[in-house]
Amino acid sequence: MRYRFYLLAIGFLLAACNNGGSTKSSKESDSLAIREKYAASPVLDAKTAISHMEVEKGLEVQLVAAEPVVTVPVAMTFDEKGRMWVVEMTGYMPDTSGTGEDIPNGKVVILEDTDHDGVADKRNIFLDSLVLPRAICFVENGILIAEPPKLWFVEINNDKPGKRTLVDDKYTEGGNVEHQPNGLLRAMDNWIYNAKSDKRYRKIGGKWLKEQTHFRGQWGISQDNYGRLFYNNNSENVLGDYFPAGLGAHNPQQKNVSGYDEKIVPDNRVYPVRATTGVNRGYMKGVLDDSLRLRNMTAACGPLVYRGGLLGKAYDNNIFVAEPSGNLIKRNIIKDSGYIVKGHQAYKGYEFLSSNDERFRPVSLYDGPDGALYIVDMYRGIIQHKTYLTPYLKNEIKSRSLTNPLNCGRIYRIVPAGKKTVPVQIQNEPGKLLALLDNPNGWVRDKAQQMIVDNHYTSLAPALKERLQRGDSVNGQIHALWTLEGLGALQLSDVMVMLHQHNPYIQAQALAALPAVITPSNGREILKELTGLERNVFLAPYVALLLPAFPPQLEKETDTLQLQLVRMCANDPYVSDAVISRMAGKETALMAQLTAWKNDTTLVLYKHLKRVMKDIENHKKASMDESLQKTYPRGTILFKTVCQTCHGADGDGIQSLAPPLNQSEIVTGDKHRLAAIVLFGLTGPVNVAGKQYKAPEISGDMPGIGSNDEFSDKDIAEVLSFIRSAWSNHAAKVTEKDIQDVRKQYKGRQRSFTMEELK
Repeated sequence: MRYRFYLLAIGFLLAACNNGGSTKSSKESDSLAIREKYAASPVLDAKTAISHMEVEKGLEVQLVAAEPVVTVPVAMTFDEKGRMWVVEMTGYMPDTSGTGEDIPNGKVVILEDTDHDGVADKRNIFLDSLVLPRAICFVENGILIAEPPKLWFVEINNDKPGKRTLVDDKYTEGGNVEHQPNGLLRAMDNWIYNAKSDKRYRKIGGKWLKEQTHFRGQWGISQDNYGRLFYNNNSENVLGDYFPAGLGAHNPQQKNVSGYDEKIVPDNRVYPVRATTGVNRGYMKGVLDDSLRLRNMTAACGPLVYRGGLLGKAYDNNIFVAEPSGNLIKRNIIKDSGYIVKGHQAYKGYEFLSSNDERFRPVSLYDGPDGALYIVDMYRGIIQHKTYLTPYLKNEIKSRSLTNPLNCGRIYRIVPAGKKTVPVQIQNEPGKLLALLDNPNGWVRDKAQQMIVDNHYTSLAPALKERLQRGDSVNGQIHALWTLEGLGALQLSDVMVMLHQHNPYIQAQALAALPAVITPSNGREILKELTGLERNVFLAPYVALLLPAFPPQLEKETDTLQLQLVRMCANDPYVSDAVISRMAGKETALMAQLTAWKNDTTLVLYKHLKRVMKDIENHKKASMDESLQKTYPRGTILFKTVCQTCHGADGDGIQSLAPPLNQSEIVTGDKHRLAAIVLFGLTGPVNVAGKQYKAPEISGDMPGIGSNDEFSDKDIAEVLSFIRSAWSNHAAKVTEKDIQDVRKQYKGRQRSFTMEELK
C-alpha cells in the first residue's frame, strides 16, 4: 500500500509539472493522495480503538463496555447502584435504504461490572421488542422510555418490567429518526425536559402532567448547576437558556422569547484528525478543507455540562459536544456575564478528544456517579438517516464498506491519567441522601434530590428548611430548595429566605421557585416583595417572567407591576418578551397601553409586539384545514415527516433550524425552482419576506430528498402542492410531470443549489 501511495504521489507531481505546476492540479493530486490514505475503514476492537484516539493531556480514555455486552447504544442513565441502563437502537439504518428499520429489535439493557475491574461484564435485558427507542429516565419505581411516537412509563420489579402506563401517545408527531423528541432530562426543577420538543412532563402522585414549554434543540439536553438548560442542533455548537426552564412559555403565538434558545457558543468550527469525506455534503465547496477534513459541525449532538468534579476545576461547567461526523468531542468554556451566558471553544486547531477511526461515533455524553465523563459510541459506519442520504454519501459508504458490521457499540469514560475510579453507590436512607445534596459531583446531587422526592421523604422537610439558612454551599442551598418543591413542602417563607440573600444567583433561584407557592391569599404580599426589583438590572427579567404565575384575582395588581417594568425596561429584549409572554390573547390591549404611554416605534417592546401581532394575523389567514389534508393525504404525511421538523407545523420556521415556508416567495414562486430545491437541496443564504436567513441563524443547508427511494415523484408533487396551498400561501399545484421534468433537466446533478444558481 505504501509503495502504491508513493507511485501515485510521484505521478500526480509529474502531472502538475506538465500543467505548469498549476494550483488546481496540485490540490487535486493532494486530494487523491489523501483519499488513497483513507481508502479503507477497518473495524477495530474496542481497546485498539482507544489507541487511535487523541485526548487532552493529563487525561485518558478507559473502556467501560463493548460488544457483545452492548450494541448500538444511543442513550443511557445510571441507577443508584452505579449500573448503566442503556438504550440500544438496533434497528437504525441497517443499510443505505433503511431496510427493516420498523423491526422491533430495540432494547433497554442493564450493564453491570460484577468483578469491579471497571469494565461491564454482565448484561441483563430489561425491555426488548422496541422500535427505534431513543431516551430513558428514572422516575419513582420505574423508567420513562421514548419509543416513537409514544412515551411509556414502565414500573421496575426486581430488574424486570412491570406495569406499563402510556404517558403520551403523541410524544413524537411526525418527523424522522433524526428529528424526533429525545433527552428526557429530569431537571433541577423536578420537571422532565426534552430536545426537539416543546413539551415537559412530571409525575405527581398517580398522575402524569404534560405542559407546554420552549422548543429546544435536536439531540441531547443538559443542565448546569443553576438548572439552566443547554442543547444544540446538528450544525450549531451550543444553544441554551439564560433563565429558568419553566418560565416564559405562556404565549403560543410568540415564537421566540429572548433569553431562551440563545446562541451560547456561536463558533461551529471543528478540527478532525483525519479526512472526513464520509459526510453528507462532502462534495460541496467549503464543507471540507484542503486536507478533506470537515470545517464546521454537521452532526453536533449530545451536549453535556460537565459537573462531575473528577477531571479538575478547569473542566467544571465546561460544555462538551459530540460530533460523530468528525469523529470527535469538543470542549467549550462557558462564563456568565450578569444573566447572560456566553462561551468559546477551548482550543483552536485541535479538539478535546478526536479519533482517526471513521467508525468512532460519539452520540451522547454523561456525567457518571464516579465523576468521570462518559461517552456513548454507536461505533458504526452509517449515521446519516435515509431521508437525507445523498448519492455522494451512499457512494462513500459503498467504497469503504461502511454498512457492516451492525452489532458493535462502546461506552467509554474519560478520567485523569492513571486514575482508577470508584463509583458512588447511593444508599436509600433519608439522612445520607440529605448529606449528598452537598456532594461535589452534580450527578450525585441530582440523584439524591430525585430519590428524596421519589420516596416521599417528607420527614426531611425541617432539615431541608434549615439547610436553606446556610450559605456555605450554594449548590446545597439550591438543591434543598428544589427538593422541598418536589416534596410539595415548599412554603413562601422558605423562598423568602433565599430571596433576601445578597447573592443574585440565589435570589434568581428563589424567583424561579415562586410559582410553586403563589396563591390568591398570599399573592399581594409577594407582589409587594417584588416591587422595586424591576430596578435591579439582574433580577428585572426574572420578575417579568414571573407575572403569568399570579392568579386572575390579582390581575389589577399584576398589571401595575407590569406597567412599572414596561416603563423601566421597554428597551430590554428580555423584559419585553417576558411581558408579551404574559399577554397571550391581549396583545392589542398591550399595544394600546404602550402607545398611550410612549408612542415610540423604536422601542424593543413595540418591535417585538408588532412581530407577534403580525404572526397572529398570519395564523388567522391560514388555510391548512382538514379539506387540504384530504386533498393531499400523502403530501400531509410527507410534510409532517420531513418538512415540519425544521420549518414548524405552522410553516413559520423554527429558530436555529430553518426559515418560514409560509408567505415565502421561494415556495409560492416558480414551481420548477421549488421542485429543484426539494429534489437536490439548497445552500443558504436565502431571502424570505424581505429578510435574509443564513448560518448560523439557521442551518446553512437544506438536504434534498430526490435520491430517497421512499418518496415517489407523485409524493413529492403532493407535498409541494400542500405547502403552496397551506397557511397564507396560494399558489398553483405541482404535478408528478413537473417533478419528472425537473429531474430530466438536472440529470446527474448531486450538489445542492444556491439561490444565485436558481435565479
